[in-house]
Amino acid sequence: MRILIVEDEDKTSSFLSRGLRESGFLVDTSPDGERALLLVLERSYDLVILDVMLPGIDGWEVLRQIRARGLRMPILFLTARDAVDDRVRGLDAGADDYLLKPFAFSEVLARVRTLMRRPPIQAREDLCVADLEIDLVRQRATRSGVRLDLTAKEFALLGLLVRRHGEVLSRTFIAEQVWDVNFDSDGNVVDVAIRRLRSKLDDPFEKKLIHTVRGTGYVLEDRT
Repeated sequence: MRILIVEDEDKTSSFLSRGLRESGFLVDTSPDGERALLLVLERSYDLVILDVMLPGIDGWEVLRQIRARGLRMPILFLTARDAVDDRVRGLDAGADDYLLKPFAFSEVLARVRTLMRRPPIQAREDLCVADLEIDLVRQRATRSGVRLDLTAKEFALLGLLVRRHGEVLSRTFIAEQVWDVNFDSDGNVVDVAIRRLRSKLDDPFEKKLIHTVRGTGYVLEDRT
């Protein structure tokens, strides 16, 4: 399997390249966005590791152009930008996962293997699950044509669940993606947020979409 690393820091790029090659992957590298876009058009990649802060074309634009061309390989954002809004923006734009610097290579490798095992996430602006429709750009959600009155945090949580519908998400993963990366997922904040989202998304309707997986986390799916 072939991986493209788009990273302008030589030390980080070399470290990742060496580790991934030693783990059995074919690896290409690019120090900037323009070269990266040329490479993804020339070759077939199974995964792209993409930094956000790049010279010239930044990672946001690289991601946008990759998805605009209909390319659906998994993309792992690897960056020092740790704001929650940045993580949500990347996932909404079509990234499949988000990992912050500094990082342990073992975690990078684990996420790479996980991404390669699962089908690509839908990278559309409008997503549907059963009678639920969600517009990621306008931040609107409806069920059976009824507009859901969601807070910004509730919409971010719903967006994450919908993008990964059918996949069981742990409380820790949800906390990392929707709240601060250092959020203490041992608390009940995630459970409380899920309960509030359910009161708007599921309680008024016969069909329930958010399901608890005991001891693991939550999954949004149509079980009919």
